[in-house]
Amino acid sequence: MGGDVMEKEHFKMSAKETNRISVIENLANGKVKARQAAQNLGISIRQVRRLKKNFVRFGIAGLIHKGRGRSGNRAIPKKEIERMLTIVQDKYSDFGPTFALEKLKENHGLLFGRETLRLAMIEKGIWKPKKKRYIIIHQQRRRRDREGELIQLDGSPHLWFEDRGPHCTLLVFVDDATGKLKHLMFAKAETTNDYFRAMSAYIGKFGKPVALYVDKHGVFRINTKRNGMAACEDSNGLTQFGRAMQELGITIIFANTPQAKGRVEKMNRTLQNRLVKEMRLKGISSMAQGNAFLPEFMDIFNRKFAHEPFSKEDAHLVLLPSEDLESVLIKKETRILSKNLEFQHKNHLYRLLTDRPLYSMRHAPITILEDWDGNIRVYYKGQGLKFKVVEQLPFLKIADSKEIYQDVEKVLRETWKPAKDHPWRNYTSL
Repeated sequence: MGGDVMEKEHFKMSAKETNRISVIENLANGKVKARQAAQNLGISIRQVRRLKKNFVRFGIAGLIHKGRGRSGNRAIPKKEIERMLTIVQDKYSDFGPTFALEKLKENHGLLFGRETLRLAMIEKGIWKPKKKRYIIIHQQRRRRDREGELIQLDGSPHLWFEDRGPHCTLLVFVDDATGKLKHLMFAKAETTNDYFRAMSAYIGKFGKPVALYVDKHGVFRINTKRNGMAACEDSNGLTQFGRAMQELGITIIFANTPQAKGRVEKMNRTLQNRLVKEMRLKGISSMAQGNAFLPEFMDIFNRKFAHEPFSKEDAHLVLLPSEDLESVLIKKETRILSKNLEFQHKNHLYRLLTDRPLYSMRHAPITILEDWDGNIRVYYKGQGLKFKVVEQLPFLKIADSKEIYQDVEKVLRETWKPAKDHPWRNYTSL
């Protein structure tokens, strides 16, 4: 009977199975009725009677699932799992399970469940689960309704090419309504001219967004103080980028904290994982190669992760015929000529070359246009003027944390080293 079997065998059971045994044992001993046992277990009376019959005949073993200890009919063969782990260890050792699973499907035609791969990677020591941390949850701002209403814009300095290429910055444009990557561009640093290049490409492809959501980087906002008030609060306190956006009718909205523009900050972290590894697999090692690859990457990324907007209407505005991007997305500055018709721009002193009498242009306002490559043109009342360099002056630059890496690299490249036969190298102390 059941008692003999129970004395000879030992079973590992779940809490559910332990409860089932207790109820069926009481049923077999006449302590409860079949209807009450069925209610307690949440099964039919017919099922209860079948379980009672197995218990009386086989004891506890009659209530244990017959498939326990055996591989399921749909279990993946160990050889397949070992093959999968060999590929992961060889090519995707620092990939997370989800990303590794995508690559196994795309590049090797292997189809596995994510949990199967995750558990196998943990058992092999390839992947270590992240410890759950206590996180303060902030209520997420509702997405905008239409694509193009709000573009979150940021620059992410990083070792994008790992040890294969230079340290650089990725300019990231994320649409708030859809989460789409709208534009990506590698640049040496987060500069005004690079943002001009990126905006020109963006507007040329999609049109003008209604608003940009940015941080308080010096490209977007003048952060110096004037009489205790931020210069950007003055009516004329615009950066070159801010002036250009004003001319195009694009509103700039500043975020007070990185968390406020959380979607683009989260995107930066995702790109520092996925994009870096995608470029590693393709052997990309330069900004030129990276920029050529970015459209393909964005297309695949958006198909996987973008959301449908609440409204199908596109909010981008058409560029007006009067809005010439080449004349807007360019640095413009005003200078007052000296009595010698000289003016300063950056670290150069220039003098106008003109046939007009000197007195006619003394202290006249001129407009200086500087293109993306640093070349300048000078205009007076809309007429182009000729000029020459008179003197090169010392140049002192204020750099922020996002530019300091590139500035130090430039100093190291330009540091003068004396020749081998220079007297300095032959100096000996007495």
